[in-house]
Amino acid sequence: MGFAEERYNVNLSILFTELPLLERPAAAAAAGFTAVELWWPWVGSPTPERSELDALKQAIEDAAVRLTGLNFYAGQLPGPDRGALSVPGEESERFRANIDVAAGFAESLGCKALNALYGNRVEGVDPAEQDALALENLVLAARAADRVGAILLIETLNNRESPLYPLVSAPAGVGVVDKVNEATGLGNARFLMDLYHLSMNGEDLPSVIERYAAKTGHVQIADNPGRGAPGTGSLPLEDLLDRLRKAGYDGWVGLEYKPGDRPSTEAFDWLSR
Repeated sequence: MGFAEERYNVNLSILFTELPLLERPAAAAAAGFTAVELWWPWVGSPTPERSELDALKQAIEDAAVRLTGLNFYAGQLPGPDRGALSVPGEESERFRANIDVAAGFAESLGCKALNALYGNRVEGVDPAEQDALALENLVLAARAADRVGAILLIETLNNRESPLYPLVSAPAGVGVVDKVNEATGLGNARFLMDLYHLSMNGEDLPSVIERYAAKTGHVQIADNPGRGAPGTGSLPLEDLLDRLRKAGYDGWVGLEYKPGDRPSTEAFDWLSR
């Protein structure tokens, strides 16, 4: 198998960021890609103006690429935040206000995967209180995703770069997936397996793939160390993707890596190999 047999989408929140948001879909298309994914693009607003939503929708349609993944509002990302749904008070309310907006935008473009970042632990707040709030909000998000025919993704990050984020192992992420599915009865919550984050946590990646491929709704990659393109670090990404395919995963592979000190258009030379 190998790299050439995969279906890749480009994360436009980490690649092509040297361009304005509305120019990125066309740049991805020009680089040969047919699909893109995004973190929530309006960092300061969970409910942007309709004109902003329409402009991005038009840019994606004009570029003739598919939007295959979208994050719900996640606070300052990139930045200090790692989601909003478990943070009591204003951030939780902002997440809830965003649920139908994000789901509606995804539906308008046929996007079938919505990612809900869990959120950091908050000093002085009982973790059990945050977890209860998280489950409430994830249930709301799962139901909204189901209404538009999408899955809800729950992601594990790494504890070095996200020390306040509680989901820093594959079992922790899958455990939340299972709780959401049990609470809703919908079965549309799935694990987002980011091989870079899992490797940063020191997990046994072949074992993770064997145990959790069946519960995985999306895969993202970057090499480690450095979070660069495949081949810039030491992760055996080609072998790991082969293992995923053999384990039954047949979805998109999101390119969520940094281009380094070069334009994003030059960060895909590994694909020709």
